[in-house]
Amino acid sequence: MTSKNLLEEYDKKRDFKKTHEPKPVYDNSKRTNEHRFVVQEHHASILHFDFRLENNGVMKRSIPKGPSLNPRDKRLAIMVEDHPIPYMNFEGKIPDGEYGAGEVRTWDIGTYESLDDIDIDKGIEQGKLTFILHGKKLQGEFHMIRSRFRANQRANQWLLMKKKDGYANENFLLERILNYGSRQDLQSSVDTKTNKKRQRQSTVTSSEPQVKKCS
Repeated sequence: MTSKNLLEEYDKKRDFKKTHEPKPVYDNSKRTNEHRFVVQEHHASILHFDFRLENNGVMKRSIPKGPSLNPRDKRLAIMVEDHPIPYMNFEGKIPDGEYGAGEVRTWDIGTYESLDDIDIDKGIEQGKLTFILHGKKLQGEFHMIRSRFRANQRANQWLLMKKKDGYANENFLLERILNYGSRQDLQSSVDTKTNKKRQRQSTVTSSEPQVKKCS
């Protein structure tokens, strides 16, 4: 499968005349794997954290709803379309009306080591990945397993879990970079502040003494 095949869905979902997200680069001669990973805080219609592993020139695609260092946590991960390598350095606002509209910030970035005897593509096919993360926030061994709780669950639903090791933390609390959740939360906050400002202005205006004009 070529890079163009891998990034075709990513390309179709975006209008690069409107969004500043990286454009796909179709050059198989430059396909390398430096075993990098990135976690991006994405304030779209629903706040989520995009977690990607570099493999064969693309970021292999999953979205945990916030990673955790607590081995007790089983975080849902949804497999999505591949992204180009430059996306791991992307930060900024995806314009309204575009796919994934909202603010994107880098939550963590680093490298990973695969602990599987097979490559990542084969691991995805078999439904299990094991790797060590070397990030600024996420470190140690993790497992990603395809969810099999219900027969009607889609094949793209996975679970991300932290192995109990020296980096595990049962008191882990995820801290966001931006102080709001989804785009709706941000808009609600803006509307609330605007309404309060208008109320204060109305109160000041109504409390001002009225000067009676002399005829």
